[in-house]
Amino acid sequence: MRKMVDCRTTPSVINCTLTIVGEEEEVLDAAYDHMVSKHGHEPTPQLREEIRADLVDAEPSMA
Repeated sequence: MRKMVDCRTTPSVINCTLTIVGEEEEVLDAAYDHMVSKHGHEPTPQLREEIRADLVDAEPSMA
């Protein structure tokens, strides 16, 4: 099952609307890089695990 993460589900100062869909590790890597570069989060193992916990199954039309 493909996974997704959607910035719209988490309030942010920049009102980000990015959605990332793909295989779990691809989404995790891309979301991690995005959270560090665009949202200003510190690049920590804890951030990576928080993102992993927020992954959801992709909607059928995106799978």
